[in-house]
Amino acid sequence: MASDTQRSDVASNANRLPSWLDGSLLTLVVGSSLVVLCGTLVQVSFGAFSMSIGQAWSAVFDPVVWSNPYVLLKFFFGEGIAETLATTFGLSVASVDLTKETLIVWNIRLPRVVVGALVGMNLAVSGAIFQAVTRNELASPYILGVSSGAGLAILLTLVVFSGFASFLPIFAALGGTVAFVIVYAIAWKNGTSPVRLVLAGVIVSTVFSSLQTAMYLLASDIGVVQSAIAWTTGSLTGTDWEQVRMILPWTLFVTVPLSIVASRQLNVLLLGEKTAKALGMSVERVRFALSGVAILAASAAISVAGIVGFVGLIVPHVVRNIVGSDYKRLVIGCLFAGPALMVAADVGARLALNPTQIPVGIVTGLVGGPYFLYLMRKKQQLGEL
Repeated sequence: MASDTQRSDVASNANRLPSWLDGSLLTLVVGSSLVVLCGTLVQVSFGAFSMSIGQAWSAVFDPVVWSNPYVLLKFFFGEGIAETLATTFGLSVASVDLTKETLIVWNIRLPRVVVGALVGMNLAVSGAIFQAVTRNELASPYILGVSSGAGLAILLTLVVFSGFASFLPIFAALGGTVAFVIVYAIAWKNGTSPVRLVLAGVIVSTVFSSLQTAMYLLASDIGVVQSAIAWTTGSLTGTDWEQVRMILPWTLFVTVPLSIVASRQLNVLLLGEKTAKALGMSVERVRFALSGVAILAASAAISVAGIVGFVGLIVPHVVRNIVGSDYKRLVIGCLFAGPALMVAADVGARLALNPTQIPVGIVTGLVGGPYFLYLMRKKQQLGEL
């Protein structure tokens, strides 16, 4: 009798699991997490300073770091905020001695992995939202001109208004918003269509890319020019905790919560405008609100890594093929698959021509181009979802 009761309880608990949490999503989450873990292992183990894999991972799990909250707070939030938080919660602010290996891993190698994961997360979710908002499977921040608009705003900040470099995410968001509004205005003719949106995105991207090239002529400092080139090709080289602090708040308080909360509205938009209106949705308001979330997510990623193409296009497609079109599962899948692609691509960018490092945007482009051609060959009707 007790055994029957236990089996009944187990079955009851299984029935309480959310309907969207199925085996395919769990497989994707676990597989993506393993890719990120393996990529992290590679990234922290190789570099100009030679150390064994054992030394690298001993540095990652250094008890001096993990047993001292103030040290972790300094890495993630900076010394000023860390000291304020430590004082508020009564934590010790005494300095600690870290080994050379720990300093190298935590100050140079680990931040690059964290930035890559956050960039992949934001770009993947941004692409997924844009594809639902436009009902166009070709939509992505890169193709719709958002990336070019954000990139142009960043170059203007670096070249002309260098004193405002700390506000890069805000300027990137403004540039991406302007670009998307222009694309939507060009594509609008008693409504929009997938083909017009893509064509308008190509036009705006081309114009903004030309303006980016023109910005190089205004930069007299060769260092600024090199920095600008890194932004336009997409690179994680030289990223540190400062970039983590720039993108982390946008990811935690904008991208993740708002995309999950909006999954129901995204599912309704996929049904078409007439059906959405019949269900009581204010389509245009919801569409622009969700586009704002996608723009903020893409702009946050571009502000720390530059223009990384095809991530917002590839990841939603791959996740959709695995977990289906329900946006609750799709968004959560993108939150894990996006980091996996970016971390893996950055490993390739770092080791492909070792010791020379190539921009990660080149690797994603080399992967995304063939995949885009594969989609064109596989589907007879490519465009509207």
